[in-house]
Amino acid sequence: MTSSPRRVPIPKNGVDYRGKVVLAPMVRSGELPSRLLALKYGADLVWGPETIDRSMIGTTKRINPVTSTIDYSRVSSNGGRNPSVPLKESNIYRLHPAQEYGRLIFQIGTSSPTTAVEAASLVAPHVAGIDVNAGCPKPFSTSGGMGAALLQTPDHLASILSALVSEVGSVYDIGISVKIRLLETPEMTEALVRKLCGTGITGLTVHCRTTPMRPRERAIRDQLHMIADVCRHEGVACVMNGDVKNRDEAQQLMQEFRVDGAMLATAAEANPSSFRTMEEGGLLPWREVVQDYMKIALDVDNKWGNTKFTLGQLIPGKLEVYRKVTRCKGYTEACEALDLNHLLDQARAVDERLSISRIPEVAAVSNAKSKNKTAQAAGGRTGVERSSTSETRPALSERGVGRSTATAALAV
Repeated sequence: MTSSPRRVPIPKNGVDYRGKVVLAPMVRSGELPSRLLALKYGADLVWGPETIDRSMIGTTKRINPVTSTIDYSRVSSNGGRNPSVPLKESNIYRLHPAQEYGRLIFQIGTSSPTTAVEAASLVAPHVAGIDVNAGCPKPFSTSGGMGAALLQTPDHLASILSALVSEVGSVYDIGISVKIRLLETPEMTEALVRKLCGTGITGLTVHCRTTPMRPRERAIRDQLHMIADVCRHEGVACVMNGDVKNRDEAQQLMQEFRVDGAMLATAAEANPSSFRTMEEGGLLPWREVVQDYMKIALDVDNKWGNTKFTLGQLIPGKLEVYRKVTRCKGYTEACEALDLNHLLDQARAVDERLSISRIPEVAAVSNAKSKNKTAQAAGGRTGVERSSTSETRPALSERGVGRSTATAALAV
């Protein structure tokens, strides 16, 4: 009688990554509106952007009565220098407990078991899992011993995962997982995966690139079969990441490489309707996607800066409307530029809540010219004043300019 493959038990409040096509963790492109839009278009799970443990520790958790979200915020570290200016609160993390229930994975950036547990415990009651980022190659992460730097210290990474499993996963009945990159050789990767799978994690995602590789370089899938086999033997779900273009391709790659799930990253950043199958119609036109995104962003009072960035990813860069949106200072202007007139009332209300004031362009330009000497000299008030006084101004010769030049020449 053949025994069934081992499986690490999925906690009652957790989620099994098997059979899932999910949104990858992405800075800026993984904020709440992007996650909700991905879910709307068919993502099975969504990862939030990497959030550093120390930035979460000390936050205040509030239920936002306007957006029905849970917000983790703190007073800006740059505040307090001017006593007359009120301290500003920065929103560190925002989630939607109803719409993301059972489908949100919180990704943490950490280099310490202690701070990882402290930060993860804050959000654990509201998410389906905690994922440790051990793959980010950016200096802001690796310089602090986080992200891909953890790949160079496997024992330390394993200690972080073990602490999260015992002190967060077991307490809140959610799964703990990790996202890694390929190491220099298949043997090193295999040894790392075996060690991490032994910590009690429920899932492991492999970004099919090495740490020095950039996104423009083609993903390496040669080691996927081996990694999937190790994970399967240890009872851990294996998710692949890297150059997955849409749900249909994700499902095909899952079968080809015998992995349990797949992540969409840059494809979903450019058009989150990539989670739709061809049977469902495939990719939607960018205008429809932008309209859906703007409605969600308004519903959750998303920071305008993040919304503007995301619109820049969704709108084709060669279009005139792209240039119009890049010049917008808030939601009202953006809805006008995009002809989303049915959202204008909501946009004005959100701009008011976010303290986004609208300055007419003509007035703004006039104000700039009145204070900018260069702008004045280029054709503003100074140019007018110069022409009006030129008739009464003495000639150069009368001001001694010619004589001083001639005298200087003789002296030489």
